[in-house]
Amino acid sequence: MRYRLLYLIIFIVTACSFPRAKPNAEIQQAVAATLAAMPTAPAPPISSPFPSPTPFNLAGLFCEYQFCVGHPIDMAFYDVSAQQNLGTPSSYTQGLIAAFNASLFIQMVWQLAPGAADPQFMLDLILDPGLDTRVGTLEVKLVRDMNIVYTPITSTATPLLPFGGAAAWICGDRAFAWKVYTPDEQSAPTVFENSFNRFICTR
Repeated sequence: MRYRLLYLIIFIVTACSFPRAKPNAEIQQAVAATLAAMPTAPAPPISSPFPSPTPFNLAGLFCEYQFCVGHPIDMAFYDVSAQQNLGTPSSYTQGLIAAFNASLFIQMVWQLAPGAADPQFMLDLILDPGLDTRVGTLEVKLVRDMNIVYTPITSTATPLLPFGGAAAWICGDRAFAWKVYTPDEQSAPTVFENSFNRFICTR
């Protein structure tokens, strides 16, 4: 009986001396296993750089009827065709616009002319035979694959603007003509050059 009691005491003491896992360690192991089993998020896609916009100055630019043309910034074109008859405004196929201030008058016309190569006929269209007279020689230039004809003019439309210039060219399936009245002889070529430098059209 004495030996049994002694064995029981030794068993209890030995059992108490075995190391036991701490509850905190078990929780950490469970959390680590859970995190390891969770799916990882896919790597974000590599972003493609977007093209940066090109600055484009709209001041002094008329864009309508599938073409753009420059003009002095203190002027604005208006649709003469629409003003004359609301039922027949300008369109892609034909039109008439104008702009003016105290020192300039600008007019522009266009019409369909498929297959045309020589734009001189448009000068006859834009120049008023009762008011406008060609002077000097006709200049012909190739600018951005467009043949341009330009002529200085005099005008009796108003005594304030007795000089000017007129030009014509073809872009795509349309023929264009432009004229300006100025107070002096020297201004017209510069006004036309500044206007045409910003000309583009849908071809």
